[in-house]
Amino acid sequence: MARDVVDGEVIETRDALAAWFEAGAKRDGPLRVGTEHEKILFYRAGHAPVPYAGATGIAALLEGMNARLGWERIEDDGALIGLYDDHGGEAISLEPGGQFELSGAPSLGMSPKWTLAETPIMPKSRYEIMRRYMPKVGSRGLDMMFRTATVQTNFDFRDERDMVTKLRVAVALQPAITAMFANSPFTDGKLNGFLSARSEIWRDTDPARTGTLPFAFEPGMGFERYVDYALDVPMYFLKRGQAYIDVAGASFRDLLDGRLAAAPGERATIADWANHLSTIFPEVRLKRYLEMRGADVGPPDRIVAMTALTAGLFYDPDSLSSAAALVEDWTAEDRQALRDAAPRLGFAATIRGRTLRDVAVDMVTLARQGLVRRARRNDAGEDEAVRLAPLEAIVAAGRSSAEVWIERFEGPWRGSVEPAFEEATFRNGMI
Repeated sequence: MARDVVDGEVIETRDALAAWFEAGAKRDGPLRVGTEHEKILFYRAGHAPVPYAGATGIAALLEGMNARLGWERIEDDGALIGLYDDHGGEAISLEPGGQFELSGAPSLGMSPKWTLAETPIMPKSRYEIMRRYMPKVGSRGLDMMFRTATVQTNFDFRDERDMVTKLRVAVALQPAITAMFANSPFTDGKLNGFLSARSEIWRDTDPARTGTLPFAFEPGMGFERYVDYALDVPMYFLKRGQAYIDVAGASFRDLLDGRLAAAPGERATIADWANHLSTIFPEVRLKRYLEMRGADVGPPDRIVAMTALTAGLFYDPDSLSSAAALVEDWTAEDRQALRDAAPRLGFAATIRGRTLRDVAVDMVTLARQGLVRRARRNDAGEDEAVRLAPLEAIVAAGRSSAEVWIERFEGPWRGSVEPAFEEATFRNGMI
């Protein structure tokens, strides 16, 4: 997240929380897709992680970028932790372990070499609160915070009904996205037994705020039902001015009623609600738009392909309807079993007698058809479907990047992850 929300309007009712979601509906305006992607930074010489401080640290890098871009500074207790462009909405922010998040490194979904102890910690107050709380509720929360990197797409909905349809399709198909983008087979310098260890880590991070949202497929799903879910997710913090108050484990319901024990007398604000929602991590997250969160980060062309996949699948009515039909008879048990299997098995995972590769082929095909019907063309006369090429190649081969890296590790790399710092690295915007 680029920066915390600061709207101080007091909210007192559950209805007001649901209305906040509804206000995000793009009933008549253009539907947009936003992409956020994280990259793990390292020094080319020696492949060490980049600390925050020092002449060649992350703070110095941010200062240099600020001087060049002139964007608004995002600070936490005097420490520069990000940059924000008020005009274009772009942002650069820091994840807990120094991962650079670009909204609007090695391009792997997990740090391939460094242990948790070797990973630098960024000076961000909300992350310190999370770091203390995570080990209380799961065994992999710190790995999630400090050693993973993702690419996610954010997309709009027209109204409540449209939101529900898109949320259900997106949740059901996240395992296919995990398989297509699987790119994290290494941990601590060796194979970890998974194609997407990043995805596996989420299975034991915090069950109260992660998962496949089975309630979203039940009758009556809508903004109010998601409000009830979010209210039951324990809080991490309150932000008052520039200070973060540790209220980890407390109930937002108590804050709404003005009786939060850790912050006597405080009342819930719009900012509190928006910030609380940003600390909930299901497979697909609802804010004033939807966020798909199932993909490991990869090279630039695959990041763009993720955007194209989202637009083709969710913004063409026929493709969305066909995708909904594809998953409509899957049960909650089917969806959970597929989600559990995807990090290890990738395309070989099965559901209802079909492989996840079969599902991914259908998904990419529907996205292509949707993009062709959208008929938005570049100067060369090509429609947006041309951007799906990297994913079409992956599903045609039935092999993810993770499987390619495993072969390299077991073959020419001779059991070392060091070559990954050259072969799987962003360089001048290219892989």
